Amino acid sequence: MAVAALQTPYSYRGDPAVATFADDKPIIVFDGHCSFCSNWVQFALRHDRSGQYRFLPAQSELGAALYRHYGLHPTNYETNVLLTDGLALFESEGTIRMIAGLGWPWSLINAARLLPRPWRDWGYRLLARNRFRWFGRTDACFVPGPAFKDRFIA
Repeated sequence: MAVAALQTPYSYRGDPAVATFADDKPIIVFDGHCSFCSNWVQFALRHDRSGQYRFLPAQSELGAALYRHYGLHPTNYETNVLLTDGLALFESEGTIRMIAGLGWPWSLINAARLLPRPWRDWGYRLLARNRFRWFGRTDACFVPGPAFKDRFIA
């Protein structure tokens, strides 16, 4: 994983290798083959009462282009990505913002920012490296039910 890409936010909007897409709402890019990640998406769908988040599997063509743009491994999806206002947030910062965006009581996660970011990111990477061993893997990408189909890109 490119450390510089994770430290400095910069936009994908000017990259011709990333197709233009509707990014007027925050987008969560996730590993569709990861049981933990797919369960997180289902949790977010249930608790995102305002319907603000949209979702994009990393395995999609657009997801792959975004991972390449940010210098992330093209098939080892060890970070979810939160796209907001044309920028990407990674690891613990992206996750904290995703969860806090669900509103009360989930916004209490902001207290995690009291921990130094290197510690938070260490914990994030520990979970990311072990997520298949601890939670399992699926053979197919997560497919949303009809009620949530419009919240998914690609």
